[in-house]
Amino acid sequence: MIQFLLNDQLTSIDSERADLTLLNYLRDNVALTGTKEGCASGDCGACTVVIAEASQSGQSSDTENPLSYKAINSCVTFLSALQGKQVITVEQLQTGKALHPVQQAMVDANATQCGFCTPGFVMSIFALYQQNEPVNRADVITALSGNLCRCTGYKPIIAAAITACHAERDLADMQQRREVANQLNAININAENSTDNLCLPRTRQQLASFIKQYPNALLVAGSTDLALEHTQQLKPLKKLISLSYVDGLKRASQQNNTLSIGSACTLGDIQALMLEHFPSLHEIIERFASVPIRNQATLGGNIAGASPIGDMAPVLIALNASVILDNGASTRTVVLREFFTAYRQTQLSQGEWIHSIEIPLLKPNQHLVAYKISKRFEDDISAVCMALNLTLDQGVVTRLSTGFGGVAATPAFCADLEQEIVGKIWKKSECVDAGKQILTSAFTPIDDVRATAEYRIQMLENLWHRFWLETNAQDNAIATRVIQDA
Repeated sequence: MIQFLLNDQLTSIDSERADLTLLNYLRDNVALTGTKEGCASGDCGACTVVIAEASQSGQSSDTENPLSYKAINSCVTFLSALQGKQVITVEQLQTGKALHPVQQAMVDANATQCGFCTPGFVMSIFALYQQNEPVNRADVITALSGNLCRCTGYKPIIAAAITACHAERDLADMQQRREVANQLNAININAENSTDNLCLPRTRQQLASFIKQYPNALLVAGSTDLALEHTQQLKPLKKLISLSYVDGLKRASQQNNTLSIGSACTLGDIQALMLEHFPSLHEIIERFASVPIRNQATLGGNIAGASPIGDMAPVLIALNASVILDNGASTRTVVLREFFTAYRQTQLSQGEWIHSIEIPLLKPNQHLVAYKISKRFEDDISAVCMALNLTLDQGVVTRLSTGFGGVAATPAFCADLEQEIVGKIWKKSECVDAGKQILTSAFTPIDDVRATAEYRIQMLENLWHRFWLETNAQDNAIATRVIQDA
């Protein structure tokens, strides 16, 4: 049985299709039609709802928030993701005749026209409103990165969000949050977590047992990619095994000089940790789809899917990351650059799953960058992704690790480039020339709707040149500061 709060009502599901999305459940099963379907692929935000989760302990002081709120796309969310959580839809916001401050701000700013996308915008702003922290225009734009407006324009919507998030808060709201947190913790403790079509194991042994019992079942975590097989390709998904509740798969920690990130950690979960240790990844992480997608998409899923245009795989290859594979009885470690074997194929054996990703931390003499070329700044797939990790010793290249997306059948690296550059003085133009010459023929990308093969090759050359200019500019700036300080 799966149990969750739907707005303020305890809801139990004993038997449902494994591929029933939260969007269709809301609209068809319980007639909550404020949530709209626009794209059924997590791109437009019309279906946005908010998920509230209790803190781990369930006990919070007056200054703490007992719940965390995240906007998600209900069109790519399966019911397996809801255990022990609260689903908040737009219908829940209005109390009596009084609009919620977010709704009232939208009205006052004339921030709606046809109204189709409005519930999604309201829910994304509501998630930001619930953070109880000062926000600026940049925060609002980031929060709305997954919502598309078809007619009104973004200026009044952004203004409404800023107004709402600076409104005075209701003191009774904190007590209500504590009551919800207590209800959610009670669900987590007492509920049995499976249905006929959805398996929700808690331990690696249970997970291994389910996989053995149902060898044709698919593993699911964030479902932002898997759900598209159902919503876009109309493929029935008869049995799903969720990784979201397995002990250890949602933990992230630093051990010595390595980050260990559980495969079921979402991009939203690990964003702050990743940027703490790899601040140069700020742009590519913020351009990874949108906030609602990052709140669902997992790092392990992004890798296991083996998409040649998955944004994180090239970055992790350049960082010399490894994956820990588990079958319930033993684990093995595979270097990520050897993990991808063919288009959408990996070294995962039957009965195995990705337990965690191990990422070595950077040394002071390493330069890491990640570039993404796409038609839209956010919420778009890469035409080209390039990640470079350069190690210098007194200006001489001692190591180069590369990662590329969008130019081959798998996430890739360029061994010829890595070998050719080692030993060269980085500031000399021969590094630029050698890199361009190698990258011109290193890959055979395809022509598709995102870019031509010729364009992709040109981007590889241009990004390599950009990296050379930027790293030399950084070194010159550091040297100048040292001289000035002396």
